[in-house]
Amino acid sequence: MELKKNPKANVGRNSSLYFAVGLNVMLVLTYLGLEHKTYEKEATKIDILMLDEQFDEDIPITTINIPPPPPPKQVVTEAITVVEDVEDVEESVVESTEIGQDDVIEEHVVSVEDVEVEEVEEDIEVPFAVIEKVPQFPGCTGTNAELRACFQQKMQEHLQKHFRYPEAASELNIQGRVFVFFLIDKNGHVTKIKSRGPDKLLETEAERIIGLLPTMEPGKQRNKNVGVPYSIPINFKLRQQ
Repeated sequence: MELKKNPKANVGRNSSLYFAVGLNVMLVLTYLGLEHKTYEKEATKIDILMLDEQFDEDIPITTINIPPPPPPKQVVTEAITVVEDVEDVEESVVESTEIGQDDVIEEHVVSVEDVEVEEVEEDIEVPFAVIEKVPQFPGCTGTNAELRACFQQKMQEHLQKHFRYPEAASELNIQGRVFVFFLIDKNGHVTKIKSRGPDKLLETEAERIIGLLPTMEPGKQRNKNVGVPYSIPINFKLRQQ
């Protein structure tokens, strides 16, 4: 015996329809829940009360005491009296200093004895390389070429004898070459010492060494004592230990 189902009793035949209807209902409820707006009634009442108190507040009236303006200054007018001239004033006559054609000019002859001529000695400087006779370092003799070679040798010996590395420059590891410029004037003295180097400590030491140079026999140009400028480099270098 075969069992037959009633087609009306099939529950799952409209399941897709029920699912779609239920989904739409849920979407509608969710949308209404998100768009629904509520307002707090207590906050609105508080704002209204605050506005009422602000409108009812009494503002005190203040008065400003402005001092009265100062009285106008009194203008004092002086009476002007006219005094008539009683005494006669003599006018002074200014004589002209111009010379006319009829004026006689006094002739004055100036003699040569009345003119004083003052001789002015000019300090002439001739470079060391072209001077006729170079300055003579103490202990140097011979021709001009020999004096020139002896001068340079004595300068090297002087630098080695009086050279002293500045202690502060040694601690700071300062080294380099300093160029010293000086002038041996017409009296044989060393003057106008200037230096140029990497640091002031080295420049001061180089100027000290040159300042110890002895007095020399001045250089000559045309048998006349002249100043001779000279420059020499001094190398300050620390030894690596």
